[in-house]
Amino acid sequence: MKPEQRQQEIIEYLRKNGKSSVNVLIERFQATGTTIRKDLTALEQRNEVIRTYGGVMLVHEEDDQPLDCKTHINAEKKQQIARVAAELIQDGDSIILDAGSTVLQLVPYLEKFNNITVMTNSLHITNALIELNNDQTILMPGGTFRKKSASFHGSLAESAFKLFSFDKLFIGADGIDLNIGMTTFNEVHNVSKAMCNAAKKIIVMVDSSKFGRKSPNIVCSLEKIDTIITDQGIPSESLIDLREKGINVIISGESNG
Repeated sequence: MKPEQRQQEIIEYLRKNGKSSVNVLIERFQATGTTIRKDLTALEQRNEVIRTYGGVMLVHEEDDQPLDCKTHINAEKKQQIARVAAELIQDGDSIILDAGSTVLQLVPYLEKFNNITVMTNSLHITNALIELNNDQTILMPGGTFRKKSASFHGSLAESAFKLFSFDKLFIGADGIDLNIGMTTFNEVHNVSKAMCNAAKKIIVMVDSSKFGRKSPNIVCSLEKIDTIITDQGIPSESLIDLREKGINVIISGESNG
């Protein structure tokens, strides 16, 4: 069997079964471990699958995936976006960081600041902030812990954000629709809405694959967004439309943003 045919059959198998161990695929396709791992590497490079410990799962763009899986999707682009986002922060700022995988990449760049206040509902981000060698105030909202995203949600988390006013919110999204705004597949998205209402400026951090996608839950309209940071793959029509709406679109890798 040719590699291309076997890789397509692996995709079909995962569509039916959701995920699989490498050993099951070896047995299923009567191939060596080396061969299957090469197939999975090729599929991963095409962003069709996610490698997990000893296994593999499909990249379901439509699914609310665990954070440790999302972190590996378009990782380099997310890091570039985070580097640019850090340039929008100044000492003395109070900021909100949402629990998204792109926002998580921002944390290492915060070490250079010595007088910032950070509120987040993400346990991962909180743990990463603690490891930084700087002076900062960290706030967490409490609420119901959601294991999939390692973050806090629910009425308690939402009400906590209502008690504060922050300079900037850095937030990710599953989709940016030019008609309805920023959307997510996360069914517990009301805390994201509360974050938007608590911030003077909303800064959206998304890679270019998110444009033109419409997820079920609306977080906020485009009119509320101040800045979108993305990569050079953003469709030209989306870029023109967003800038015409008065949104500051910064493209990572461009010398003049």
